[in-house]
Amino acid sequence: MLKLTKKADYGLMAMKHLAEHADEGACSAKDVAEAYGIPQEALAKILQRLAKVGLVQSQHGINGGYTLTRDPRSISAFEVINAIDGPLFITSCVTVRGECGQSNRCTIREPLRKVNESIEQVLKNIKISQMKEESETIEIRKPAELVTLV
Repeated sequence: MLKLTKKADYGLMAMKHLAEHADEGACSAKDVAEAYGIPQEALAKILQRLAKVGLVQSQHGINGGYTLTRDPRSISAFEVINAIDGPLFITSCVTVRGECGQSNRCTIREPLRKVNESIEQVLKNIKISQMKEESETIEIRKPAELVTLV
């Protein structure tokens, strides 16, 4: 089963929170953690990782905390997941090296590569600004087709 890690879930939740509260200034890791019931230490490490890749910036001091570095309409779910978990691979043969014990006899490498590519494209098209709990339809355009998520 393809499943995001808890760290990626927490990272996406934090990014959404920062986007929704951008007009209030910086948000502390503690405030975000309390808002979603996330372990504060884990969230602090996730936010540090997001800061390291430039998706958020940290501000020290009395009004310190984290803010997004870009408009939430330009930050994709893929960027957040990649920053936290690294490259997304649904199977080992879709890695950079693409090696496994069955490479010579495998008949599904190419179809799996296409699945991996499709998932990656969907995640690249979902922006932080679109991540809402309401039953909102997100349209994701792919070449020659339209995928709709509800």
